[in-house]
Amino acid sequence: MKIVMTPNPYRDRNFKYVEQAAEILKETGVETRICLPFDVDKNFELPKTMKFYDLHREIKTADILVCFGGDGTILHSSKIATRHHVPILGVNIGTMGFMAELEATELPLLARLATGDYQVEKRMMLRATVQNEGRTLFDETALNDAAITKGAVARVIQMSVECDGVEATSFSGDGVIISTPTGSTAYSMSAGGPIVEPSAQNILITPICAHAIQAKCIVTAPWRTISVRVGKIGRRNAFLSVDGGRAFRLNADDVVTVRRSEQETRLVRLKETSFYQIINQKFNVGQGVSQ
Repeated sequence: MKIVMTPNPYRDRNFKYVEQAAEILKETGVETRICLPFDVDKNFELPKTMKFYDLHREIKTADILVCFGGDGTILHSSKIATRHHVPILGVNIGTMGFMAELEATELPLLARLATGDYQVEKRMMLRATVQNEGRTLFDETALNDAAITKGAVARVIQMSVECDGVEATSFSGDGVIISTPTGSTAYSMSAGGPIVEPSAQNILITPICAHAIQAKCIVTAPWRTISVRVGKIGRRNAFLSVDGGRAFRLNADDVVTVRRSEQETRLVRLKETSFYQIINQKFNVGQGVSQ
């Protein structure tokens, strides 16, 4: 078995946790490779005592990818893992860490990977495209969400949202989030959207600060095609961001289309923790009504 490990160098200070994980896995006879998930700043000094491999080369022969960081790091690493059909296991060294299976204090559980004592959970993804007069200007997949938002100082933007070509809602506001169940606990929840079990098969449409009483979150079937048309922008700015990545500027007549992707992210599960236990832990929800 070969396991590739991608530590976020800004989270895993001095690579403390990834080195501990490497030792645990080596004792079980697992081959390991440590790869940076992204390029670091020029001023960032990498330890000369550690050898870093190329992620794009090593992932091709990997059985599992173990990612060390917060949800953002896991989202970033999941892109390349999903393209190569490699399951990913997240170790939380962040704040919330909804997608992480382990906390940094639970690294000994990694030894179970060597014996196959784990489960793999599939998560649906979305494909977001931007088209204008038949030309595709943008095309990316999302594990969490695709968000259309206004510029930092812009006034509200007018949006029309269609499901399979039929208008579902229209409103002016700060934007709209189209998310997967996995992404329901991220930006969508902050905008007032519902929390959905990540194993569910739905697409969520959540308005952001809508200036309309009737604009509510809509939960659709997974086979729906969602289209968003932004009204006349003029001097205003509107942007599309997928999984919190780089912002793509939208222009008049651009149509954002979001549908279920053929790709699926596979997450490794070592524990039998209920999704509702995770919700309670992450949000410090009380343990019920006292008697």
